Amino acid sequence: MNGAELKQKVNSGGIIYGTMISIGRNPRWTTPFSNFGLDYVIIDTEHSPRGRSEVADFIAAFGFSGVVPIIRIPVPDPHYVTMALDAGSHGVLAPYCETVDEVKDVVGAARWRPLKGELVRRAVDADELPSQASKEYLENRNRNNVCIIGIESTPAIANLESILKVKGIDAIFVGPNDLTISLGIPDQYDHPDYEGALREILAKCGAANTPVLMHHQTVPLTIKWLKEGARFVLYSSDGRSLHNAYREEFGAIKQAAEGVTGDVGESDEVI
Repeated sequence: MNGAELKQKVNSGGIIYGTMISIGRNPRWTTPFSNFGLDYVIIDTEHSPRGRSEVADFIAAFGFSGVVPIIRIPVPDPHYVTMALDAGSHGVLAPYCETVDEVKDVVGAARWRPLKGELVRRAVDADELPSQASKEYLENRNRNNVCIIGIESTPAIANLESILKVKGIDAIFVGPNDLTISLGIPDQYDHPDYEGALREILAKCGAANTPVLMHHQTVPLTIKWLKEGARFVLYSSDGRSLHNAYREEFGAIKQAAEGVTGDVGESDEVI
């Protein structure tokens, strides 16, 4: 799957599944990820210490996995958008956007690179390109670029209807931790104000026919909001999943060990 196919699947009503890569750094991590049944991964560079060359190597390895690599850039800045795409990413997630101008900068870089300055502003504001040939060339060159805008605060929700009028947004991302802090209810994911904010985002995005992905860390929360309309599923992260798996499996081993008494000899089981 590539970025264009990912967009086609979700826009046709399908559900796509992905996770966040927060601690993985070695390109060999792409081998297990290709066997998880995922459609895409978000490679984090906002909160994870990855350099530009590391990101490029990681993305190159994903080219053989069938999983679409998308970069969460550090800030909503066109320079970081083009760096991610030049490294081979099939898209970007721009965190903590609050204004139409921020979103236009991100969309312009994702959709019309390498245009810059006045020319990219004309392209975003008026769909005006230097020529029809330039328009067709850039649309084809950037066809795989998935542009995801992060809505993670109350000012962002207030501006969401205006933001969604910017042509070229492929999905809206909700960061639950940042949003609950903005609402004054840190990490209270069952709070009525948080649930009301998510439903407001879903309603506004539904009216604009724009998919929503919410980065929840538990299966029950992910399923709850999947049922309420979040078809672009982003579940947990490699770090958290590894943590949970080891705790669960070693917990079972330790629980079994507590019932073992006396000397323990070798098993006759053939492995």
